[in-house]
Amino acid sequence: MRLALLGLCLPFVALAQPQPLPQHPRLLLDAAGIARLKARVETQPWSAQWSAMRAGVDRSLRRPVVLPPRGGNWFHWYVCPVHGEHLIRGKQIGEWQWEHICPVGHEVYRGDPSRPERDFDGCVISGIHGNFANLVRENGLLYQVTGAAKYAARAREILLAYAARYLSYPLHNTHGEPKIGGGRVGPQTLDESTWLIPMAQGADLVWSTLSDADRRTLADKLFLPAARDVILPHRMHVHNIQNWKNSAVGLAGFLLGDESLIHAAIDDSDHGYRTQMAKGVQEDGVWFEGAWGYHFYTLNAVWPLVEAARNCGIDLYGEPLKKMFEAPIRLAMPNLMLPAFNDSHDTDVHNELYELAWARYHDPVMLAGIPPARNNSMALWFGDDKLPPAAGTPGRSRNFAASGYAILERGSGRDATWLCLKYGPWGGGHGHPDKNNFILYARGQVLFPDPGTRPYGSPLHTEWDRVTVAHNTLTVDGASQAPAQGKILAFGSDGGADYAMTDAGPIYPGVRFVRTAVLLNENQIVFVDRVQADKPHTFDLALHIDGKWRTAAAGPAPALPATGGYQHFRDIAAIEKADGASLAVDVKPDWTVAVRLAGAEPTEVITATGVGQSTEDRVPLAIFRRTASRTTYVWSIALDGNSVPLQYRETGGVVEVTAAGRRIEVNLEEPRVRVR
Repeated sequence: MRLALLGLCLPFVALAQPQPLPQHPRLLLDAAGIARLKARVETQPWSAQWSAMRAGVDRSLRRPVVLPPRGGNWFHWYVCPVHGEHLIRGKQIGEWQWEHICPVGHEVYRGDPSRPERDFDGCVISGIHGNFANLVRENGLLYQVTGAAKYAARAREILLAYAARYLSYPLHNTHGEPKIGGGRVGPQTLDESTWLIPMAQGADLVWSTLSDADRRTLADKLFLPAARDVILPHRMHVHNIQNWKNSAVGLAGFLLGDESLIHAAIDDSDHGYRTQMAKGVQEDGVWFEGAWGYHFYTLNAVWPLVEAARNCGIDLYGEPLKKMFEAPIRLAMPNLMLPAFNDSHDTDVHNELYELAWARYHDPVMLAGIPPARNNSMALWFGDDKLPPAAGTPGRSRNFAASGYAILERGSGRDATWLCLKYGPWGGGHGHPDKNNFILYARGQVLFPDPGTRPYGSPLHTEWDRVTVAHNTLTVDGASQAPAQGKILAFGSDGGADYAMTDAGPIYPGVRFVRTAVLLNENQIVFVDRVQADKPHTFDLALHIDGKWRTAAAGPAPALPATGGYQHFRDIAAIEKADGASLAVDVKPDWTVAVRLAGAEPTEVITATGVGQSTEDRVPLAIFRRTASRTTYVWSIALDGNSVPLQYRETGGVVEVTAAGRRIEVNLEEPRVRVR
């Protein structure tokens, strides 16, 4: 097929043999998609959103296109060096210079471009580059719907401005070094890709208005240098970032008709989309990195490529991608939030991506993820005018063996009690050392939280988020766990209670940690934590409870390590106990949660506060410390504040617990649980 038939008219650009591609536009929307968009913007609820977008673009038309003089900096550096909180841009104090304000201590910083970790102006510049890319796409959409030449002209102006500047922007990485892995517009190939995707989508929407000379310039000085020379040489095998790069490279290929770029993006056996889906998506649909933020980040990365391929006759909407959309709904808390495991924040299942998922799969499961207020771009581009009612969420205990999440749930609706034990794969570079960690949700909120993550440039990311003692699990000798994969030993229901028994895996040399959680009812959870080692160690079993201490330890502060997260403890007290302990935290003025530790073994009960959103946001924490080569912690959580008596006896590998009028038998040798 001739290039002219493709709408390219680029005989002078050195392209590989082109695919038989349809006419432009063919990336974000094809001709049929444009026709549907034209109809959609005339009806509610889409017209208001469309009008708002058009008004914003019209305002931007009154401003000249002035590109930043340099590429941007890593947004993870945009944090207060004292409090670890994300900075806020203040007033402009010079050309491409601003004040930067900490929302916690109100310190005012100025950028220093000679130091990447203090180049705060560069972080703002990154956002400006991103805004220009979005404007190219928005102007292209407005041109396609309205036919107004001014929008195509502004998209062209921005595109050609970048073509004139792109190769003069120095290659730089997050440390300011001119190395592969860095970008020109951004400090990583990731940033280069997230910028190039909307640039390509926008260029595609106005391609028919460009001259042959314009197209040659954009190919030779912008899209090919970015895709072929900056992004492609940096390869990361299976990773969320590689999916962004695949989409950027693939969209450049579909835009220019370059078969080699299309092949690299989709079919490269080590890095392409098909490999990403085959190796990165676990059997239960969870992205292997185990962080819900990166699960959705990966979905955001792949859909531009998958949709462009669909418009060009290649169907990539297969089973792995469908499972990725289903997994968050199946694993969500009762309020349709996902916990802050690994390098993630709490993540809302309601996501505009489900507009596209419903449009392509029409599976009722997807309806639960569509945001109630459908005022987002995906709804505008792909949404159905009327949707069927969404089905309910699972509302029952369930285990996801591939990704390593055992969920115990009782109750109904948003007020149900939901506990998740985390025992699965390490998660690669975004994994945390927290096997057998748990999160507990009840009555509409997370009570026992995970620290999640904050910007990677914050000292707290390594000093708190990524240390074991910041999680609800076991720390040995003050050191964080090694990367490991645990396993499920037993899961099920008995006597009207739900249970899970998980093995943390090789988290420390010579140490085995098996945790059993039993959800007796909506208010009572019992834990049996068995730790065995080949020699004596100091075992710290940590609990983090969102609220304020009501009853805590009252003795002098113990000796604690100066690293490993312990340096961030405050309000420290301790007491030696041999007959058990009771602690209480006020979650709200009218709601108290009680924790009870059964007696029988000497325990140093340490209470303190740990780090919340910043160094000044304090979260109660407790440490049950024992020095031994073998120990069994038996303890309970009472969500109604009614700390019931808790007793146990241990015979061989069987632990018999009496709590809340129930007898629980935990067999650790032949893994099973019986409740009477």
